[in-house]
Amino acid sequence: MKANLVLLPGDGIGPEIVAVAVEILSFVAQRGAHQLKMNSQLFGGSAIDAYGDPLPQETLDACLAADAVLLGAVGGPKWDHGGPRPEAGLLGLRKQMQLFANLRPIQPHPDLISASPLRPERLQDVDFVVVRELTGGIYFGKPKGRKQVDGLETAFDTMVYNTAEVERVTRVAFELARTRKGKLTSVDKSNVLESSRLWRETVNRVAQDYQDVILEHLLVDAAAMHLITRPASFDVIVTSNLFGDILTDEASVITGSIGNLPSASIGNEKNALGFPSGLYEPIHGSAPDIAGKGIANPVGTLLSAASLLRFSLGLEKEAQWIEKAVDLTLKAGHRTADIVAEGKFPLTTIQFKEKLQEQLSQLSD
Repeated sequence: MKANLVLLPGDGIGPEIVAVAVEILSFVAQRGAHQLKMNSQLFGGSAIDAYGDPLPQETLDACLAADAVLLGAVGGPKWDHGGPRPEAGLLGLRKQMQLFANLRPIQPHPDLISASPLRPERLQDVDFVVVRELTGGIYFGKPKGRKQVDGLETAFDTMVYNTAEVERVTRVAFELARTRKGKLTSVDKSNVLESSRLWRETVNRVAQDYQDVILEHLLVDAAAMHLITRPASFDVIVTSNLFGDILTDEASVITGSIGNLPSASIGNEKNALGFPSGLYEPIHGSAPDIAGKGIANPVGTLLSAASLLRFSLGLEKEAQWIEKAVDLTLKAGHRTADIVAEGKFPLTTIQFKEKLQEQLSQLSD
């Protein structure tokens, strides 16, 4: 297979973790007799520094033409004080690529249970996926801005959804639930928000086509509590852009580190290979406080790269190689600083990559 990938290293630790993923992708591609052309583009804060735009036209064109996109991280305090923000590039890219569904799996690694703030018994059988609507809601709604009201500086954002936006992401979630334990939890705030009342009505209507899936509704505040008190009760969660953003970061903590988790953003568009085009990224931020120190955790990026191989290139065997190598590396006790056991010596990013390559070599021989 020949495939065209775009790399968006981004900001902070992004270039460090993407560099690791590139080496691993190149390794599995060679072993699998595939040709992966990987083209790096400026994006986020680095693109603002170079072009004054977090999503330059050249970067956008490359992403739209690619079979898949791998992103490191964007943002940082450097760009917090006026002017364009790196995160605007991410929102724009999702919109332009028509990536309306973000899939975030939550499954604590059995050898990292001690790193979680929850008691071990609450982590038994935790395995769920959050499907977050990605191109609508309050991040994109109009009007948005600031103005003077009664002599006071006033800011406003608008949460907007239509039935088509809710229906398409809900169908992705129902289809996913059918392949898992057959339960879908829809999260909203329908006791307060009109947009959430439309959300719930639409989900109920779509549910008529999925009688084999158990549907429950939760208000977002109750869902936040249940993620801590009974996380094993979830199978697939579907929710809006804002609520999904917050809840998935909360859920990531129960795994021990936000650095461990991947995500896949997909839509209905197909790439030149006939698979869904997508944007793949770890769910953590750019971590500017540790950028350049060589201690970043690459696991989330590596698992995102595995998802890229599976969903956008159809390379299931190669995706499993990476996932199994990550699993075996962690089981062997190799850890970066964010997940190292007490009294153990943490590995650098490069050292962790080398340990993983050792496992990968054995798997793919």
